[in-house]
Amino acid sequence: MKKKISMSLVTAMLLLFVGCDQKLDIQEVSDFSISAMPVSKSIKVHETIEIQFQLNRTDMHKDAKYRFDYFQTAGKGILLNDKGVLLTPFKSYELESETFRLYYSSLCIDQQDFNITVFDNYNQVHKLSFSFANESGNTFPF
Repeated sequence: MKKKISMSLVTAMLLLFVGCDQKLDIQEVSDFSISAMPVSKSIKVHETIEIQFQLNRTDMHKDAKYRFDYFQTAGKGILLNDKGVLLTPFKSYELESETFRLYYSSLCIDQQDFNITVFDNYNQVHKLSFSFANESGNTFPF
């Protein structure tokens, strides 16, 4: 009986050590936030507003990757990156720098709202919302 218990304990210990991976799976998640410089609350048709962003990281985790996308919820406009590339809604773009600029141009006389969502490769997400009212008296030139 003692022999069976001893064998069972030895077998259990062997399974415990053999079943364990020798590498520790440590994931370091680095918290972050995104901020933007203040921008105008109004815009004219065909006017472009520069928006300056800053990615704020709690530490410099080397494996952290950041991306952003945008979605326009009201109005009509276009968004360009600092290289002049037209950005497409719902498409994600890699952040190449912690400081970056986007350029929003109005294409209508209506209220214009859009969101910039920044996310990392650890599924952390931060969103900034922008809203521009049409400057009074501004209409399309016909």
